[in-house]
Amino acid sequence: MKNTITTINPYNGAELNKFQRFSVDKIDSILNNAQSTYNEWKTTTIKSRTKLLVKLGDVLNNNLEEYSRLMTEEMGKPIKESRAEIEKCILLCDFYSKNSESFLADEIIVTEAQESFISYDPLGVILGVMPWNYPFWQVFRFAVPTLTAGNTALLKHASNVTGCALAIQNCFEQAGYPIGCFQTLLTDHDNIEELIKNKIIKAVSVTGSEKAGISISTTASKVLKKSVLELGGNNACIILDDADLEKHMDTIVKARFQNSGQSCIAAKRFIVTKGIYNKFIKQFKEKVEALNYTDPIKEDAEISVLAREDLAKDLQEQVDASVKKGAKVLVGNKRDNAYFSPTILIEVTSDMKVFTEETFGPVAPIIKADSMDHAIELASNSRFGLGTMLFTKNTEAAKLKIGEIADGSFFINDMVKSDPRLPFGGTKASGYGRELSQEGIHEFVNKKTVYINK
Repeated sequence: MKNTITTINPYNGAELNKFQRFSVDKIDSILNNAQSTYNEWKTTTIKSRTKLLVKLGDVLNNNLEEYSRLMTEEMGKPIKESRAEIEKCILLCDFYSKNSESFLADEIIVTEAQESFISYDPLGVILGVMPWNYPFWQVFRFAVPTLTAGNTALLKHASNVTGCALAIQNCFEQAGYPIGCFQTLLTDHDNIEELIKNKIIKAVSVTGSEKAGISISTTASKVLKKSVLELGGNNACIILDDADLEKHMDTIVKARFQNSGQSCIAAKRFIVTKGIYNKFIKQFKEKVEALNYTDPIKEDAEISVLAREDLAKDLQEQVDASVKKGAKVLVGNKRDNAYFSPTILIEVTSDMKVFTEETFGPVAPIIKADSMDHAIELASNSRFGLGTMLFTKNTEAAKLKIGEIADGSFFINDMVKSDPRLPFGGTKASGYGRELSQEGIHEFVNKKTVYINK
């Protein structure tokens, strides 16, 4: 294991910074600090915790440009999307500042007792293992409800966004959270197993790959600790014959190419019924070809590099394997280091990698369906279960199909997206548990039954 972490700008290959990995002794000190802080933090009132959320939102707003630039430099996100990510974190803080008190209030249950209710008590120190693709948002949607419920949190972030990880810890400290309430661990991924086994850690939340989720949840289950898994997706985007392409095409394109396609909830498979297929191909192609690729720090950047060159190589392998099986390249399929050009594949079948696997980048496979029922059948043909989007003018008919796809979300005439007000999560290989909304703040609490008689 190397003693240092080096962050690299994926657009130009420039070295950004070097960070020293923490020693075993420092990690032990951080763990102990998290526990001792928890012993005090859990006794604070929910009202005092929500006041800190307001201050946290102010810190984000005051440092919006600095944090946005840091994200763009470390993982290549177009600068406008980086700003939007920080703004979404601010909305999250606002939502939980206004609603956490009611979410965590004792729930009265009428029984034969003089008094009976459910108390929502914190669990302790929670470990978050987070990815690089949304360096602030993924962490905040884990940390904000977790801390507000009375827990303390430790973050093991992806190494290529180490600067973001440290900036986030600074955010919480600037806002006035007690030192030790939220701490970043600069350690190797191989050390996560030992962290989970540590008696101080009470539960773990993972956002990342299926492989990482299986490994971490297996370790957690062996020591009887709870895990929440937000893993990959292979979301279907269904376009029916009566879809209003003029109205929704920009949304459909954004659903695939936002964040240069590096999103678990992106549209990964475009399933288009035959009556609108040719019209869709024409309009979709025009929009994709018009996406502006440039330095992501520039205001007019719409598409950028992937976060690392190995990710672009993996994507190339998936495309090449599918082309060998008969897929046709309509647009793109060009790679230059970490850049992979926006790509459209047609004549895609269900046995190809771009259909069966998650493609984490700007590749759009298009599959022709005979009918709405055939489209639903194709959409359901996936190991993943994160979300489905369907475009049609007949929303009542679409609503009848909601129960036929076993995903965590179903969006009609919009792209799948996370919203602080709504629970977010998946099924099957996309994981389990829910983040955001009331469901999210209840993931890391002890739902304690209280029964009182005279």
